[in-house]
Amino acid sequence: MGLRLVIILSIIGIAEYYSYILLRSMVRTMPAPWRTTITVIYLALTLFTWMGFILFRQINWANVPHLLRNFYIAFCMGMVVAKILVLLVMFIDDLRRLITWLAATMAFSNTTSSDTVGGDTIERSLFMKRAAVLLGGLTVVGFFYGLSNRYNYRVRKLKLKFNNLPVAFRGLKIVQISDIHTGSFDNHSAVAHGIERIMDQKADLIFFTGDLVNNQAKEVDEKYQEIFSRLKAPMGVYSTLGNHDYGDYVEWPTPQDKVNNLNTLKEIHAKMGWRLLMNEHIVFERGGDKIALLGIENWGAKAHFPKYGDMGKAYAGLPEKNVPFKMLLSHDPSHWEAQILPEYKDINLMFSGHTHGMQFGVDTKYLKWSPVQYLYKQWAGHYQQGEQALYVNRGFGFLGYPGRLGILPEITVIELV
Repeated sequence: MGLRLVIILSIIGIAEYYSYILLRSMVRTMPAPWRTTITVIYLALTLFTWMGFILFRQINWANVPHLLRNFYIAFCMGMVVAKILVLLVMFIDDLRRLITWLAATMAFSNTTSSDTVGGDTIERSLFMKRAAVLLGGLTVVGFFYGLSNRYNYRVRKLKLKFNNLPVAFRGLKIVQISDIHTGSFDNHSAVAHGIERIMDQKADLIFFTGDLVNNQAKEVDEKYQEIFSRLKAPMGVYSTLGNHDYGDYVEWPTPQDKVNNLNTLKEIHAKMGWRLLMNEHIVFERGGDKIALLGIENWGAKAHFPKYGDMGKAYAGLPEKNVPFKMLLSHDPSHWEAQILPEYKDINLMFSGHTHGMQFGVDTKYLKWSPVQYLYKQWAGHYQQGEQALYVNRGFGFLGYPGRLGILPEITVIELV
């Protein structure tokens, strides 16, 4: 963890350096008053950005007007990502100039600086600088645009084939949502519309794979409880807990207050008609055939996430010989490779969330990329290993950045065939 932090801080520091050098270069020919004014504004905005990150946990965001909060966070995140992209462009240009200089030197050229190799080289450097400025500006604008996508739910449909799926359950339709993070919402009507879209799918089963709240059960007020209780399915609505549901990220007056918060959250699941699976299982029977659904508490392979889940308890009492097909609700997708694949070969399909696709990236038919993939190998969509499958939902809500840029909130519809 320490090394990772050093690497991240180093990249950010270099990005800040390149961005400042780029600014100085772009205003160099301006009159002195303009140069000074632009530089001061830039430095003030940079300080404004980093104060937000440094004081993020100290600020009570719930008391900040939603519009102000959303714009401030979008600006801060846009600035940081923009500067990292500036770093990438400027580094490529520096590398190009270094190669040009080396080539000229090896050719016994009298040129000692790539900027004096020729007008073409100077024009290319100017082009790269302008490209960096344009890319950085578009990134900041993009993060503001992403605010409009936070309730832009996308329904993703797919069919998954399993050879051992009992005949009576062929065509079973499942809707999965994950990572609601109620405390981040600021629009009851928009959330209600998302619930309507779920109900429009007419699923046999509805699964929720954790993180109903950011930190505290009180985030799910009576209005949201009423909205979420509209979720109904013939075979039931089943849920599990995510890492945020335990209240591990806030300071509690006493340990008992933390326990009480979790108990209240469990009661809310029940009040909404959701069957919360706490290291346990359910067996469904249809036409003499049986399938099982297991649900465990949060289990993360990453060191800083707790392992509350217990597969042994979830399996207890399950008549495995009579239940050939098994599904698992487990919030953290790192659980799949860390424990499920090597130890539980009879889990046919696992449902996870947790990553949100980092709410930022490229998500098309031909290209799927997000920074979160450098932390999680399975971070969005369908993954297959032999006869075992995993689906990672991109999240229904949002956390931190109050928007979605490239990675839209997801309602997953899976049909088993």
